[in-house]
Amino acid sequence: MTRKTLPTALLALAVLCGCGGAAETAAAPPSPSAAAAKDKKHQLEAAKADCMKQKGFKYVAWVKPEQTQSDEDRRRDAGDYQAMKKYREKYGFGVFAEFIYPKEMNAPAAQRESPNQDPNMKIHEALSEAQLGAYQKAKDACMVTAGKQVLGVTLKSSLDYYNQIALTRKRATAATLDSDPKLVELAGAMATCLKGKGYAVTDTGPTAMAKRGQDAFYKEQDKVGREQDDSVPDVAPPAKKGESQPINMPSLTAEQARPYLAKEIKAALDDLECGKDFYPVFAPRKSAIDAQVRAQFAY
Repeated sequence: MTRKTLPTALLALAVLCGCGGAAETAAAPPSPSAAAAKDKKHQLEAAKADCMKQKGFKYVAWVKPEQTQSDEDRRRDAGDYQAMKKYREKYGFGVFAEFIYPKEMNAPAAQRESPNQDPNMKIHEALSEAQLGAYQKAKDACMVTAGKQVLGVTLKSSLDYYNQIALTRKRATAATLDSDPKLVELAGAMATCLKGKGYAVTDTGPTAMAKRGQDAFYKEQDKVGREQDDSVPDVAPPAKKGESQPINMPSLTAEQARPYLAKEIKAALDDLECGKDFYPVFAPRKSAIDAQVRAQFAY
């Protein structure tokens, strides 16, 4: 059987940009900078819809309603120990939790039932395999056109849009965080602590340490998905240059996912204990970089 495959870039974005996570709250009045970014999102979607119409395809210009963060979310993004612990005690790193708490984690299955779901999902689902291929080709071409017109960036496809977001974020964090002596020192101490608890650590750089745990469980998720799918190799092939590693999403019931989440929660809490001095310094600076990249790419 064929499982749904999602790019790692999309999964990471869901976590980092607030597309997934704990329960959403009501929208708040946007700040001037947030309003400008939202306007650019609407411009990007309008450009894509106009291009698709010219190519003879239906596409709805849709921007997800802005959601404000709760105080708990803001504290967690700032690296607050108690807020991070509360989240990790239930959701771990936020990987296998989507099978148990789909609505809270805003998982794809829950998005289909949401009144705020992307109307283009229904358009996709109504297409035949042959139609979907032509539709995606047109959508890629329109993303290239809209990206240049609205964002001033050169894209190759819709997926390349997400790859460029990930690459831009990676470069920004490397330039400003991975070279910071204090963060390098704190990340090294965190790595030593985790090794002492029996965890493998191959890269002790600040950014690598911050995403080490989550990445490990995305690999576990991919492993389970590959074991379920006879049409793909058991071991993921190396990612192509400039592209993110795809994830073969497994099909799991809540009960099947619980043992994986239990393991993930333990690892997430160990990670937090070892990084209790690291995260309060790293997290707020990383959140600021993420906000800049979101504004730059209008997502």
